[in-house]
Amino acid sequence: MRVPFSCVAIVAVLAAPAFALAAQTTTGIVKSYSPKAMTLTLADGVTYQLPKNFKNPGLKAGEKVNVAYEMMGKKHEATMVKILK
Repeated sequence: MRVPFSCVAIVAVLAAPAFALAAQTTTGIVKSYSPKAMTLTLADGVTYQLPKNFKNPGLKAGEKVNVAYEMMGKKHEATMVKILK
């Protein structure tokens, strides 16, 4: 019984850093979208930097969106933006 438990413990320790780097998500209302600056600002005041290959799904002020992002220092780097119905 000790061998399987030790294997599980090793896997858990090795996988922990991957979970720490996983993207976070938030839902909010679009305050502004700037295709020139590649930024999206939600009504709560948080600004997300959009990736260079971002394709606008029709963002406009007032849209409810779900944003997946990663923290890069103090910046919110968006990895996905989805308009919610």
